[in-house]
Amino acid sequence: MSRTELISPGELQPVQERANRILDELDRILLGHHEVHRLLLIGILSRGHILLEGLPGVGKTALVKALGTLLSLDFKRIQFTPDLLPSDILGCNILQMMPDGERKMVFQPGAIFSNILLADEINRASPKTQSAMLEAMQEHAVTLLGETRPLPEPFFVLASQNPIELEGTYPIPEAQLDRFLFKIAVGGVDAGVLTEIIAHRRRGEPPQPSFRVSREELAGLFDAMERIHLSEPVANYMARLVAAGHPGSPGALPEVERFVTFGASPRAAIALAESARAAALLAGRPSVGFEDVRSVAPAVLNHRLLLNYQARFEKVTSFDLIDLLLDKVDPAGLDLPKGVSLEAGEVRA
Repeated sequence: MSRTELISPGELQPVQERANRILDELDRILLGHHEVHRLLLIGILSRGHILLEGLPGVGKTALVKALGTLLSLDFKRIQFTPDLLPSDILGCNILQMMPDGERKMVFQPGAIFSNILLADEINRASPKTQSAMLEAMQEHAVTLLGETRPLPEPFFVLASQNPIELEGTYPIPEAQLDRFLFKIAVGGVDAGVLTEIIAHRRRGEPPQPSFRVSREELAGLFDAMERIHLSEPVANYMARLVAAGHPGSPGALPEVERFVTFGASPRAAIALAESARAAALLAGRPSVGFEDVRSVAPAVLNHRLLLNYQARFEKVTSFDLIDLLLDKVDPAGLDLPKGVSLEAGEVRA
């Protein structure tokens, strides 16, 4: 079967059920973070790297460990510190004595040679170490002493950073943030969820996953996502949405001209397309709808719109501007009357 052949509704149903079972299991393991879990699964299906930002103790590490177990993938964790070296992540050559008595340089792979790498508190590492990892993320390979070694497939980096401590940290350059498909804020939970955790989970430890997706089933999920249809009108909407966030472009909003220094790159449009396909899969749709684009746009764009000092002075956030873009940019490219919207290919009042 050709990978370009579009998926049928009959083929899509069991794949959707499997994907949503993974989502339900994540909701059971880590309470109160359904939208974070949905975006995380969409990011995995899109084969993208994800940056999780949140306070300590909200469950970021437990979430990534649970995901690795659910997907039957090799999982490794690195606690980033200022003295961490690139070789601690990528690996290095070590001189070893061989059985025949000959001395030979042998490559010892680093933690990045895994399916899922949790880069915990990535902003604590030096720029040199961050750059080494970001290069490997982009290339899906490690080059050392002229030899290139491919990373395992699939390969994902799920990085976390603490937004409250800036002393002794090295924030990821804004241009490098573009390497991450999503930037997801992991917030706290309400009193009801805290009551459930305190009453039923000793020391707050989450339960073990009750099932695992095999490597073959995971490959089936990836294949199904590749075959989700993306129509020309939806692709055009994504392109206009990204273009409208660029100051100086023909379709730029006045607020964008006022508050944005640089808009999102073409990589953002590609990220929108891939993640919208995964969102459609979770919803059981064989083709991408405008609502799928809208559901992933904040996670794709929030770290790609670079705001100026005027925005900071007036306390305008990237999410404020994304909401404005989603409100002002018409999905169909039509001047629809106020109060009329277009969703799932139909005009609704």
